[in-house]
Amino acid sequence: MLALDYDAFDQDMAGGWRGLSNRGCTAEAANLIRDWRTAHGSDAPDIRLLFWHEGQMRAEIGQKQQAIALFERSRKPAEIDRVWGWNRYVDGTIAFLRGDRSGLERARAALAALPKPPELAQTVGPDGKPTKLQWPRNLNILDGFRRCWKQPYRQALACAVPTSVKKG
Repeated sequence: MLALDYDAFDQDMAGGWRGLSNRGCTAEAANLIRDWRTAHGSDAPDIRLLFWHEGQMRAEIGQKQQAIALFERSRKPAEIDRVWGWNRYVDGTIAFLRGDRSGLERARAALAALPKPPELAQTVGPDGKPTKLQWPRNLNILDGFRRCWKQPYRQALACAVPTSVKKG
């Protein structure tokens, strides 16, 4: 597993660390992400996403403080966040883990207010046809945290209404 390239390790929805997670081996998946990240260091195309994914695994097994520290390391630079709102999603997730309802509400409101980037006005799906992407991204997850307040992270994450790509 440590020899896999980034895409095979992190982006394959059935392989890499996700293969362990899908079998319920969440702690092992978290440790594997940590070990892969350590072995590959800055060679990973998006190291921040690996911090996020390890944080998710740690949150699922109740390691809240470790998860929060990892989520903090997943933050994007301000110029990217200004457009895509990743850090607002991070803020809301951390507020949920801390039991800070007002912090979750503030983060959700900030994310909901984010204008849609012009480059998303017209996108093309894998079939080559125009699609409309759900905007803002991850708002459904923060809404799931609101709906399932006080539930463990894994259960609250499952409360998010799935987003679907709508044909446009």
